[in-house]
Amino acid sequence: MGLPCDDPPPVPPEPPDPGDCCGGGCVRCVFDVHEEALERHALAFARWRGRHPELDPDVK
Repeated sequence: MGLPCDDPPPVPPEPPDPGDCCGGGCVRCVFDVHEEALERHALAFARWRGRHPELDPDVK
């Protein structure tokens, strides 16, 4: 079964490039920000999967 056109799955965030981190020990490093974005994506994806239980579980 194809993906629903009117409710596509959320797109995962792009990882930062290794050079995006300054190595200065920032309180909110770009990698921390990316990790938070991944957590938000996981929640959004779980909600999306809940709306589409008929889809193949391997859809990511």
